[in-house]
Amino acid sequence: MKIDIITIFPQQIEQYTEFGIFRIAKEKKAVDINVHDLRKWTDDNHKTIDDRPFGGGAGMVMKVEPVYKAINELKKKGSIVIATTPQGKPLKQKMLRDLSKEVDCHYIFLCGHYEGFDQRIIDNLVDIEISIGDYVLSGGELPVLTIIDGILRLLPNVLGNEQSSINESFTENTLEYPQYTRPEEFMGWKVPPVLLKGNHSQIALWRDQKAKEITLKKRPDIVKS
Repeated sequence: MKIDIITIFPQQIEQYTEFGIFRIAKEKKAVDINVHDLRKWTDDNHKTIDDRPFGGGAGMVMKVEPVYKAINELKKKGSIVIATTPQGKPLKQKMLRDLSKEVDCHYIFLCGHYEGFDQRIIDNLVDIEISIGDYVLSGGELPVLTIIDGILRLLPNVLGNEQSSINESFTENTLEYPQYTRPEEFMGWKVPPVLLKGNHSQIALWRDQKAKEITLKKRPDIVKS
């Protein structure tokens, strides 16, 4: 998989991708990530990437010209351009699974800022809009990194144990079952006895039951959906 990220803060992205799942995926040659400074595609001395909105209003809007030039240079046949926007499709685990299945795909991610993109960018250059939640952040870097993180951990051979991604929350429209580790007792807080007996069928049954209980109690909306 190849991923290009267009941003006005390339150092922020580059530092993040040197750790955790990003580093592992790159070391295992599962992904090729390239970070690009949008200002590279500006023509003026001030490297302007935003301007005042037509019709008035607060804030600045990201200009169409540098984004067009960036995508035009990076895009190949079959490339998919993704932007994070408030009106995008809500990010769900199923979407991440679908995006991760295209292991030979080329994704181009746009990191927005200010009051967002000139609408002509969305209408003519973007293939998929994604929203990571109903809240406002100062820029698109964290949303883009969130999406890519979710994709990378689903790629073949990236996680050390493939069952890790299979048994996680949201994979089967349920939250994950509770997890425990040593010691068996701390401050009077004990690990459920069923987990200590080595009966794998009973453990599987207990985990399934607990996952359903937790989901119904804490996230019933997942079950309804």
